[in-house]
Amino acid sequence: MSENPRESLARFILRAAEIDAMEGTAKTHFLNPKGRRLNKSLGDATGVTGFGFHQIEVPAGAESTEYHRHHFEDEAVYILSGRAKLILDEEEFELGPGDFVGLPAKGPAHVFQNPGPEPLRALVVGQRLAHDVGDYPRLGKRLYRNAESWELVDIAAIVDPKSSPGSSVGKK
Repeated sequence: MSENPRESLARFILRAAEIDAMEGTAKTHFLNPKGRRLNKSLGDATGVTGFGFHQIEVPAGAESTEYHRHHFEDEAVYILSGRAKLILDEEEFELGPGDFVGLPAKGPAHVFQNPGPEPLRALVVGQRLAHDVGDYPRLGKRLYRNAESWELVDIAAIVDPKSSPGSSVGKK
């Protein structure tokens, strides 16, 4: 018996009740114990692979992640409910429902904090490139993320081989 085409196509749709019923994944950022959120990956649930599309919930008093910037991936956040304090390059901005933040690659470092009292709910959309470089300016760290590995280094220890006197690196 063949599958009903309508039923086959329905897998690309998540109804509000289905999203509400999703358990989600509790995440704590590996560099920030205050970076706690419940993540519902709506894109993964519908087979989207080129970008991440998540509904997140950040509890009162928590942060969305560690303060960071991406070198290659764009990211965007749309506030659904609750309040947020957004830190962009150490400047603070108050946000609420309906506010949108676009975070282009090589843009400002950022983190969302939930001053409470209610949970902060937001949609987060970001590219899923095979590689990215992210800086954690407050920690002096850089993350090189590739499909096969993640490598965290101290920014102060990074050496640019092209800057050495007489270097021929990169020359043809």
